[in-house]
Amino acid sequence: MTGVPASAAGGPSGARRAKGPASGGLTPASGRALAREARDTAPGESGGGRARRDASSPEDVRATAPSSPSASSSPEGTGNAGTAEAQGSTRAPRGGKIAAAAVDQASVWNIANLLTMLRLLLVPAFVMLMLADGGYDPAWRSLAWAAFAIAMITDLFDGHLARTYNLVTDFGKIADPIADKAIMGAALICLSALGDLPWWVTGVILGRELGITLLRFLVIRYGVIPASRGGKLKTLTQGVAVGMYVLALTGWLATLRWWVMAAAVVLTVVTGLDYVKQAIVLRRQGIAEREAALEETEE
Repeated sequence: MTGVPASAAGGPSGARRAKGPASGGLTPASGRALAREARDTAPGESGGGRARRDASSPEDVRATAPSSPSASSSPEGTGNAGTAEAQGSTRAPRGGKIAAAAVDQASVWNIANLLTMLRLLLVPAFVMLMLADGGYDPAWRSLAWAAFAIAMITDLFDGHLARTYNLVTDFGKIADPIADKAIMGAALICLSALGDLPWWVTGVILGRELGITLLRFLVIRYGVIPASRGGKLKTLTQGVAVGMYVLALTGWLATLRWWVMAAAVVLTVVTGLDYVKQAIVLRRQGIAEREAALEETEE
């Protein structure tokens, strides 16, 4: 009995126990080690594996992180470069316009400015013709009408030529409205001095013209008041009415010119009030935009 091996004495279970570590079986410690190794090498979602831990290590995170904000988003960098190029491309035409404007500013002796100068020279000529021989000679009045008509016609063409052929100059901007007011004011004052036209009509028309011109300068910081169709119709009606008064008309033509002048006075007042309304609206808009811009800069 003493020669029986321990494994045989214990039966199958004893054989298993004897087999133990000698045959390379798993102990609890080695089993846990193998489990950790399997978890480390497995790429599953729960364990994450060694590869995931290695990839998410601080060194790898720093290596894969972008070095700068511009490098992190190359499309934005490309967009910024494209924006810079686009801005550069838009600046070039602007510079070209400035250069072209400088050339235009240098060419004061263009056809539009020459017509304006002619209109200025016609003002004293008109006054002399209008007051010649007491101011009641039909022949001199006809010559005065011719000078006035030429001045009004050139007023229609010089602005059109300047805008169409890019002949706008600082001289033209200043001289053109002066020439307009000068020829109209000279005609109205001469007619009232001769007794052909009431002084209140001259005062209404000249007061409106000077007032609107001053109003334009006051609101020019907020924008430009555009010329309306009513204003153009007013100018045409005034020219026709004053021209008819310059001529020595009698009969029904004298009655007709009174009605034309009445229409000119009405248009003068109505369009003047419209310009005042536009100036008020333009000023309010300009102040509102300026306050909004200040609020944005403060934020």
